[in-house]
Amino acid sequence: MDGIGDVAVGVKRGSDELLSSSLYNSSSDMSSISDGTSNGSDSKKLRVEDRMEAAPSRVLHIRKLPNETTETEVIALGLPFGKVTNILTLKGKNQAFLELGTEEAAITMVNYYSTVTPHVRNVPVFIQYSNHKELKTDAGNQRAQAVLQAVSAVQGGGTPTSGSTVDLALTAASSPVLRIIIDNMFYPVTLDVLQQIFSKFGTVMKIITFTKNNQFQALLQFNDPSTAQQAKIALDGQNIYNSCCTLRIDYSKLVNLNVKYNNDKSRDYTRPELPAGDGQPAVDPNMAAAFQGKDSSSLLGALSPLNAAAAAAAAAGRVALSGHSGSSGVLLASNLNEEMVTPQSLFTLFGVYGDCQRVKILYNKKDSALIQMADANQAQLAMSHLNGQKMYGKVIRVTLSKHTSVQLPRDGLDDQGLTKDFTNSPLHRFKKPGSKNFQNIFPPSTTLHLSNIPADVTEEDLRLLFSNAGGTVNAFKFFQDHKMALLQMSTVEEAIQGLIDLHNYNMGDNHHLRVSFSKSTI
Repeated sequence: MDGIGDVAVGVKRGSDELLSSSLYNSSSDMSSISDGTSNGSDSKKLRVEDRMEAAPSRVLHIRKLPNETTETEVIALGLPFGKVTNILTLKGKNQAFLELGTEEAAITMVNYYSTVTPHVRNVPVFIQYSNHKELKTDAGNQRAQAVLQAVSAVQGGGTPTSGSTVDLALTAASSPVLRIIIDNMFYPVTLDVLQQIFSKFGTVMKIITFTKNNQFQALLQFNDPSTAQQAKIALDGQNIYNSCCTLRIDYSKLVNLNVKYNNDKSRDYTRPELPAGDGQPAVDPNMAAAFQGKDSSSLLGALSPLNAAAAAAAAAGRVALSGHSGSSGVLLASNLNEEMVTPQSLFTLFGVYGDCQRVKILYNKKDSALIQMADANQAQLAMSHLNGQKMYGKVIRVTLSKHTSVQLPRDGLDDQGLTKDFTNSPLHRFKKPGSKNFQNIFPPSTTLHLSNIPADVTEEDLRLLFSNAGGTVNAFKFFQDHKMALLQMSTVEEAIQGLIDLHNYNMGDNHHLRVSFSKSTI
């Protein structure tokens, strides 16, 4: 999400000043607000509030709403924090008042949105306490009341009244399972990060993560459909990190997930005794129990999304993200094909996700290597994308190393070329701040993006080149200028092999081919 900018929290700065008395009259379709007084005409008109610091109130004032914002969208801002008891929207002023069931819920909401900018239709909005202590809306406000009635039914596990004009988004979900797609996944999103975020809305029972159509996806099961609905309404379209990792959420057709293993890719929080499965890191039962026992109201409440995700990752025994202590940039890659692997091949593959500094294949265990990235964030990125991938016919395992750096061999000591220093390599993809490469980091996929192609190189040339690297080229597509292309191999392993062998391949006239993974399909 974008920075919080000028979000006003707790400071009135003329909170309701646009609600001048001229906005309100005695017509039946307008509403009046009680500020705790009963002075005749004052109950029919709103006074412009003085500029002063407002005390906490269960009525919140929301400003700078986009045009055509619906009651549903305003209510969605408050749903995660408790019962929403009333709403008043001022369409012409792009403002709204939202009344929560308790002052405590309103305080939690304001505190949360002081660290995470609330968005409606991808537009940042501003939330602060109102000087009004309750909303009193008349019977003419029928749509708002219909929406509130539907919300109350959903929160209570029931079904909205038939025939109401409420938005379809408030129709009770029939499944407690959500399907989650992460768009623009610049930073890694782990199973534990998802659990940390979604458990704010209720008990997360099970999660299964997977990659489909070159996108990280997840199925997440709550304990009931209404909780799933509240999470969807509040989180769909939101960013986990600033300007990236956007959540796209739909209801799944499944009503129950069958989880066989507790590991990095799947988790059943109700059954911590499940095995880890084929070579996957086991989950500490104490950690699983700790997550299961979390009070959902405290999760993310005082943390920015970046800190919350880092905390979740750290709690799961993973690296903290860049800027957080407790980790290094060194990875341990194991189960390598020792007959084929070289420091250069590891540098090329891991270099897709960060600037690889040094590589050391272990002298006494040549199926393992230490790989030093530029920082802990790049190490996390490489680990999340490459752990479990196939390289030279073997499923590699990538974990964090206890080492803080990779040591070079002493002067005069021959280590048979097992250690290589790439610190000054011209092939680092991310050495330029703001490089567009930062926006094009994707999981290994069958489709490769090729660039820096000479003008005289044909489709047949490139098909032959990648076929000779091992594998079958299934599809090919030039971009309009013929300097770039997409090439699709038959398997991800073949694509990995092609990238390792042909990234920086000299195509003639000092044109070095650039190869990366693509999220596109042909």
